[in-house]
Amino acid sequence: MAQVQTRVVVDVTLDVPDRPEPVTGRLISIPEQQMPILNDIHISQGRYIEAGRSDEVLVSQAFAEANHLELGDTIAAVINRRWQRLRVVGYALSPEYVYEIRAGDFLPDNEQFGVMWMGRDALATAFNLDGAFNDITLTLAPGANPDEVIFRLDQILEPYGGLGAYDREDQLSHRFLDDEISQLRTQAVIIPTIFLAIAAFLLNILLSRLVITQRDQIAVLKAFGYGNGAIGIHFLKFVLLISLLGAAIGTGAGLWLGQALNQLYMQFFQFPLLEYQVSVGMLLGTIAISTGAAVLGAFGAVKKAVALPPAEAMRPEPPATFRRTIMEQLGFQQFLSPVGRIILRNLERKPIKAMLSIAGIAVAVAVLVAGRYVSDVMDYLMDVQFDRAQREDVTIVFNEPRPAQARYEIAQLPGVLYAEPFRTVAAELQFEHRTYKLAITGLEPTGELRNLFDRHLNPIDLPLDGVLLTSKLAEMLGIQPGQILTVNVLEGAKPVRQIPLIGVVDEMVGLSAYMDIHALNQLMREGGTISGAYLAVDALELDRLYDQLKQTPTVTSVLLRESTIRRFRETITETRGAITSILVVFASVITFGVIYNAARIALSERGRELATLRIIGFSRLQIAVVLLGEQAALTIVAIPLGLLLGYGLAGLMSLAFDTELYRLPLVISRTTYGFALVVTLIAALASGLMIGRHLDRLDLIAVLKSRE
Repeated sequence: MAQVQTRVVVDVTLDVPDRPEPVTGRLISIPEQQMPILNDIHISQGRYIEAGRSDEVLVSQAFAEANHLELGDTIAAVINRRWQRLRVVGYALSPEYVYEIRAGDFLPDNEQFGVMWMGRDALATAFNLDGAFNDITLTLAPGANPDEVIFRLDQILEPYGGLGAYDREDQLSHRFLDDEISQLRTQAVIIPTIFLAIAAFLLNILLSRLVITQRDQIAVLKAFGYGNGAIGIHFLKFVLLISLLGAAIGTGAGLWLGQALNQLYMQFFQFPLLEYQVSVGMLLGTIAISTGAAVLGAFGAVKKAVALPPAEAMRPEPPATFRRTIMEQLGFQQFLSPVGRIILRNLERKPIKAMLSIAGIAVAVAVLVAGRYVSDVMDYLMDVQFDRAQREDVTIVFNEPRPAQARYEIAQLPGVLYAEPFRTVAAELQFEHRTYKLAITGLEPTGELRNLFDRHLNPIDLPLDGVLLTSKLAEMLGIQPGQILTVNVLEGAKPVRQIPLIGVVDEMVGLSAYMDIHALNQLMREGGTISGAYLAVDALELDRLYDQLKQTPTVTSVLLRESTIRRFRETITETRGAITSILVVFASVITFGVIYNAARIALSERGRELATLRIIGFSRLQIAVVLLGEQAALTIVAIPLGLLLGYGLAGLMSLAFDTELYRLPLVISRTTYGFALVVTLIAALASGLMIGRHLDRLDLIAVLKSRE
């Protein structure tokens, strides 16, 4: 170990001005005199605490902003059974709480939870820890083995009640930030790849048509001595011009979106400074990649241009060869109108182009489905977690296990309609060579406020003599129901027990182990000891309950279900609107680009044919159906494929979100499918209307003139 520092860390109940409900504060000791320490704080406003002033504290900036705390304001706190007022002298940020969240919460709730830093002497004295500590931070020397250090630390601290050491990778804030970076890295590869592939396809069909319309110019240039290389470079310059203009627009849009994303992350992660920086190398790299994709997409068309012999290029392009379609060969032509046969023949004449168009539209549909998947799964999480599993109004946690009589005292609290006590015991679960440390939660077997479900949302009853694990935890330990789990208890007498795994429960947040509270009490060789309770409360009596809890010294934490739900909904609303808007724009651009370009090029290629149809008696509507019917047929085929592809992309996202901190099941609502369908059809209709305007201006005489 290179550096070791001890400190005192305790959770207390706070009475914040202008906030009726109790708030949880985490007090962390810091030296009386400012000096460099591990997990050092950054004071963003105000000053450091003064030595000898036991009432001065620094508060986290996010907590201060959420509760409108000003420098000099006081906060009342229950510190070791004593009511004490703490004065805010500064706002601070800590690398340890970049993601300021307490265990058990889904999202940071800075109104209900905040970190505060207090002088070491004052905090230790208040909790009878003068000269002692209950928390250690340390750094390792170069080349040290973290696992070996953790093992030795656990051995050394075991006689003193140590609950187990953990590496920085398992630190809560670090885990959230690391998972977010990993997801961004994955998205930064997948999404650009999709759009670059579509852009390459569009450039290919655009340049192919350009080569066809300039056959005679190519022939003249070759006749005057221009080589294949010069012709190819000419067309590549055209591609490079398009790609560079697109890169300029995309760079500006990317910088703007990057700044917006940066501001969004500042709402969740507490950094002293989070600057959005783009290096010149990154800009040049992205431009090079996009330009390379454009050149790759145009390669086939350029190859076609340089391969044209001058004599052949001087002649008009040979007319398309039509033949009976497969449906006609099977005798189904009687079910098709003349217009329908024209559409089907033209699609069969260019199958590769048709398939690429279908793929482009399908990708647009898939982007919409996969993009709204996160919104769907959040709605599902809200329903399962808060309407079915966690039905309590208030959760209270004691600062230490309380005897059985506390059950009756809880029931007498103001406004409490129903109370379910629970017991949590810190333990290390072991199966074969795999271990995991967490708190086993003992629940009432006949409880109504906390329910457990399997993956099909079927209720699971607590076993009388076994344990239930979340499916992710069982997977990490490699254990199956019916096998024996070793439980090394980390508190009290620290017994070691062999307990069978009875089954698994499906939960989307965190890792948990559950037992019947009575079986857990027996395992600990204790009476009806409890660690806290879930409460159903009369809404009209909440203020009285809050006042009582603020002054109850044994209560260290109060969690409010309504506050969690409100914060969750606010976060979803903020992110959902922005993400949905971006996805709609991107998907609409893809759909419009594919359909419009395909139809516009088809109009250019088949202008003579459409004009002929008009002269022999086809109406404007009929020739519009001939032209746009092909795109309509491609869109109709692409939509179900896109829905299936979107389901597959959502499935991949579900696998990517399968972590220890949270799991997102594969849940897609009918509304999402309908949304993707409507957006795609609107984009297709918009492109069709623009092509219709070109058809209205079709010069029949000009297009029927043969080229000399």
